[in-house]
Amino acid sequence: MSDKGHALVLGGGGVAGIAWLNGLLAGLAEEGADVTGADLLVGTSAGSAVAAQVASGRPLKELYARQADPALQNRELVPVGASVSAVMETWMQLAYEHQGDPAAVRSGLGARALAADTVPEAERRAVIEERLPSHEWPDRRLLVTAVNALTGDLRVLDRDSGVGLVDAVAASCAVPMIWPPVTIDGVRYVDGGVYSANNLALAAGYERVLLIAPMEDPYLEGEIAAMTREGGRVEVIRPDEASQQAFGADPLDPATRTPSAQAGLAQGRAIAASIAAFWN
Repeated sequence: MSDKGHALVLGGGGVAGIAWLNGLLAGLAEEGADVTGADLLVGTSAGSAVAAQVASGRPLKELYARQADPALQNRELVPVGASVSAVMETWMQLAYEHQGDPAAVRSGLGARALAADTVPEAERRAVIEERLPSHEWPDRRLLVTAVNALTGDLRVLDRDSGVGLVDAVAASCAVPMIWPPVTIDGVRYVDGGVYSANNLALAAGYERVLLIAPMEDPYLEGEIAAMTREGGRVEVIRPDEASQQAFGADPLDPATRTPSAQAGLAQGRAIAASIAAFWN
């Protein structure tokens, strides 16, 4: 069994997911189950923003208020191109065309992302800047995922990657066909969720892994089984019914932030005892 300690893995889920994750973490902490001191933070898409927010050292109550209170919320753009449902439809079509070949599906999504008419890259980056309380990598271990739009390969970014934190999070949150791919050293990157909704495997080798997953992931059970065989213990938190309702039909709608944060706070408070037993 590993002696690496604890890992906190935060998955993708749009602006609703960001709000819910912040609320859930705040609710857990209120009831004695603060998990944000993990030895490793892994963030994908929405989870990358929250992992960076948590790693900034700002109090969880403050991070929660930035999501729940409309007066404190950062500016978010409303997508003008494809919808989430259109992206998922394209994803499924590519999976059918390529007989489930993951690499071909990823590069297909990347190609469509590169061709899509979206807001300018700089305008989108400014939103990510506003999301993050700190624009510097933390001293602690934080991994942010992104996908090469041309090859479909996963890239894991950290403080030693030579990539700024804002650019790393912007790349991880670049939903294909909706937001522009992010340019890093001449290479275009899209959402880390194109590779995996959670990228749980990056926490392999840690003794206890808490995954907070705003979205469903058909491959998750297999990933959990693989980690368990290696001796790790994995606990998963998914949105409860009230949280799912708060997300609504479009998790990219900025209006979902307040209800999603509030639902996350309530869910975190409700499950804190069981999570504390696992974590501690």
